[in-house]
Amino acid sequence: MPLSDSILTRLRHQHEALPELIRDLTEEELKRRINPDKWSAFEQIAHLAAYQVMFIGRLERLTTETTPSFERYVAENDPAFPQYLHTSLQTLLQSIPAKAAEITARLTNLKEPDLLRTGRHPRYGNLTIPQWTQFFLLHEAHHLYAIFMLTQDLRAAGV
Repeated sequence: MPLSDSILTRLRHQHEALPELIRDLTEEELKRRINPDKWSAFEQIAHLAAYQVMFIGRLERLTTETTPSFERYVAENDPAFPQYLHTSLQTLLQSIPAKAAEITARLTNLKEPDLLRTGRHPRYGNLTIPQWTQFFLLHEAHHLYAIFMLTQDLRAAGV
């Protein structure tokens, strides 16, 4: 089961939507919470960066361990997440494409037998590497959509 063209295309390009989504907004504007109980656009971006690093770690375990088990990722429980919240927007915007390229390289260098390796998700059971990658990409897309909505709300509010 090789990686599909859909997965490969999204790995290479999905993250490229981010600069377009935040165009003309400052870091301070992106840090403004539209809803006090929900993340700001900046916090969403920091989460994307942290999630990439976590996924690279999962890929490492998937390729070196036999059916590793993974807990659900919760940013607030990630000891590294606060560091991303204190990272500059410019640094995050440089890190995200660099980590996306690293993820893509790791995945495209895997042979088909390695792609069939599995890891256990607490809700969805054993997933192959392509299924984990699909999960990663859909999660990323969900946060890009959230960033789109938040930045549109900021613009509508005249920020």
